[in-house]
Amino acid sequence: MSKVIFLHPDLGIGGAERAVIDAALALKSKGMDVKFVTAHHDPGHCFQETKDGTFEVITAGDWLPRSIFGKCYALCAYLRMIYAAIYLVLFSSLSFDLIFCDQISACVPVLRLSSAKILFYCHFPDMLLTQRRSFLKKLYRTPIDWLEERTTGMAHCVLVNSKFTAGVFRDTFSSLSHIKPEVLYPIPDFTAFNKPVEPPTKELMPQNKKLIFLSINRYERKKNLGLAIEAFGQLTERHPDVKDIHLIMAGGYDERVTENVEHYLELRKLAEKLKLADNITFLRSFSDSQKRTLLTNCSCLLYTPDKEHFGIVPIEAMYMKCPVIAVKSGGPLETVEDEKTGFLCQPVPDSFSEAMDKFLKDSGLSKRMGNAGKERVLARFSFEQFTEKLHGIVTGLLSGKP
Repeated sequence: MSKVIFLHPDLGIGGAERAVIDAALALKSKGMDVKFVTAHHDPGHCFQETKDGTFEVITAGDWLPRSIFGKCYALCAYLRMIYAAIYLVLFSSLSFDLIFCDQISACVPVLRLSSAKILFYCHFPDMLLTQRRSFLKKLYRTPIDWLEERTTGMAHCVLVNSKFTAGVFRDTFSSLSHIKPEVLYPIPDFTAFNKPVEPPTKELMPQNKKLIFLSINRYERKKNLGLAIEAFGQLTERHPDVKDIHLIMAGGYDERVTENVEHYLELRKLAEKLKLADNITFLRSFSDSQKRTLLTNCSCLLYTPDKEHFGIVPIEAMYMKCPVIAVKSGGPLETVEDEKTGFLCQPVPDSFSEAMDKFLKDSGLSKRMGNAGKERVLARFSFEQFTEKLHGIVTGLLSGKP
C-alpha cells in the first residue's frame, strides 16, 4: 500500500483546504494510506473530514508565531511550513512514499532529504498575492520571491489548478521554463452534496422572498465582496417597489485572522451606508449542511473575485443547480458557460447588476440555468475524472514514470 503525506500550512476552512482534502479522499479511495501534517488544525474550525477520523492529522509548529507585530505573515508562514517539514522528515516516525505539498514550496528542499517523491500543487504563485508599495516591502519580499521560484523547481512534479494558473506560472517563473505543469482541476467530492438537504431556517436565510442572491467566499479584501453589495444596491435602486429580494453574504471567518474581522466589519458598514442592512444577511463560518441548504434555496450565486485561480464554489453551486454570476477572468472562464450556466461579467457593479436583473425579470431563468450547470459539471468536472487523473500522476511518480 502506497503511503502519502499531505503537508499543508493551515487546515482551516477555505478553497485550498477543500482542494487538498478532496485530493486526499481521491487517493484514499484508490487504497492509499493518507495522513496530514500541518502547522495548525483547530477541530472547531475545519472541514468535517479532518475532525471525524477520516484522516489522521498531525500538528507540528503551531507554537511558532503567525506574524511579528502584525507584519511578516509570509516569512512566518514559510518558517512554520519549514518546521513542519523538518519534523516530518527528521523527527517523526511516519513512513511515506510521496509527499503532497501545496501553497508554500520553501519546505521542498527539506522534503528532498527523504527518499519520497515530492509533488507540489501550485494554487497560484505566492509572490503575486501581495503588493509592494514601499521600498522596505520590496526588500522584504525579494529573498522570499527568489526562494519560492527556486524551491518550486525542486519538486519532482508540479501541478496547477487551472489553465489560467498554468499561464501565470509560465509568465512568473521565468527560470522554470523547462517545467510544464499539468493542470489538475481541484474538483470536490460531491458525495456530501448528495445528502438530504435540510429546510432553511429563519436564522440561515429569510423566508418567502422572491429572489435571493448568495455570495460564498472568505472575508478577505482580495475576494472583492463589496462588489456583490454594491451591485445588489444598484438592483434595488432599479426596482424600488420590489421588496422581496435579498442578498446573503456567507463567508469563511477565523477570529485569529485580523483581516477576516476587519473586512467583515467593513462590509457591514458598506451595507449600512447604502441603506441595505435590512436586505442583507451576513453569515460567518457555516457548516457543509448549511451550504447545501443555501445553494439549493438561493436563486443565484455571486462570485466576485477577479482573476481567481480556479474557484471551487462555482463548481459546487452548479452541481446544486444554482446559476453563477462571476467575474469574466481567471478560473470562471473555464468553469462557467456564459449565458448558459450563468453570466460572466466585468468586475464592476453595473455589469453584475444587469445580470442580476435578468433573474428578476425572468422567473424561469434560475431553473433553466441551474439544470444546465448540473449537466456541465457532470460532463466536465466529475470527481471520478479528478480521482483517475490524480491517481495516475501519483502512481506514475512512484513507479518512476511521470
